[in-house]
Amino acid sequence: MEIFFDIFQNLVDQFTNPKKRVFILYLFISILIAAGWLILHKKKSLKESIKFIFNPKVFFSKSATSDYKVFFINQVIMLLISPHLLTQITIATALYFFFFEISFLDMGLFATTPKYVIISLFTLTHFIVDDFSKYIVHRWMHRWPFLWALHKVHHSATNLTPMTVFRTHPLEGLVFTLRSAFAQGLTISTFVYFFAGGVDLYTVLGANLFVFLFNVFGSNLRHSHIGIRYWRWLEYILISPAQHHLHHSVAKEHYNKNYGAALAIWDWVFGSLHHSEDTETLTLGLGTNDDQKKHSLKELYLIPFVESFKFLKRNFKSIFLFKKIKKNKSEIYYEKFPQ
Repeated sequence: MEIFFDIFQNLVDQFTNPKKRVFILYLFISILIAAGWLILHKKKSLKESIKFIFNPKVFFSKSATSDYKVFFINQVIMLLISPHLLTQITIATALYFFFFEISFLDMGLFATTPKYVIISLFTLTHFIVDDFSKYIVHRWMHRWPFLWALHKVHHSATNLTPMTVFRTHPLEGLVFTLRSAFAQGLTISTFVYFFAGGVDLYTVLGANLFVFLFNVFGSNLRHSHIGIRYWRWLEYILISPAQHHLHHSVAKEHYNKNYGAALAIWDWVFGSLHHSEDTETLTLGLGTNDDQKKHSLKELYLIPFVESFKFLKRNFKSIFLFKKIKKNKSEIYYEKFPQ
């Protein structure tokens, strides 16, 4: 009975914890933002807007029901394996003591910095490093075929809902959990070593201030059918919902674009930025004729694991000697770089 209680508590926590993406307050605010966008920009009535937001064809589609199943199954899996994973505190502690071995680094070098400055810098750095690491790993997911075999589970969604953010293969979830631990562990250890005491976060409801703002201003709309666009200048800085919708598009011109989670700056700097377009006519998914078959649990859990394992087995020694020629999002061809 205890394990069932833990599973139930973990599921409920996703909607009641302000540190979580689908915290009920964030979802409610996203609905208000969506309604405002539809009324003011799309000139829909309130009734039409509500009907559009809660479109049953979206939330009860085969794609969406798969999202719900994956959400539940993955919560159970992560609950079972998370106690055995490296934590950010473990990594931070290891890095902290590693810094002592570097002779030219002075512990507490900036210890006299005013506390409010330390907290401000730490809060901002914590958010930026975490977001940049998401961008890098996300690009790897598209660049390396053994990771794409896992990541295409997320891209197999043919309708986007806030629950699509959970539509990931468990092995991808493991990769991103370790990413978070390393990114945050690096930030914590660096600040504690150089700034000594006073290292803390500015938080709102227990969440990093910038994470809270990201979620309050419609992060859940990135996985939705509401294609909100930002001003062009702002889309160089922040990823708009419509920009992320393009990332899920099957159109060739949208491939390898808009990898950013919150910040568009990384896409801008590394050449993967694509400004938003009207998204109402976009086709989402993997761009194959059998997209609707990609929602079975076999396709979402077993096939990606088998494909990833087979690729690693065939190409273990030369895995980094390939470049990608993309035909569509499910068929990827490779040729070796010139020797």
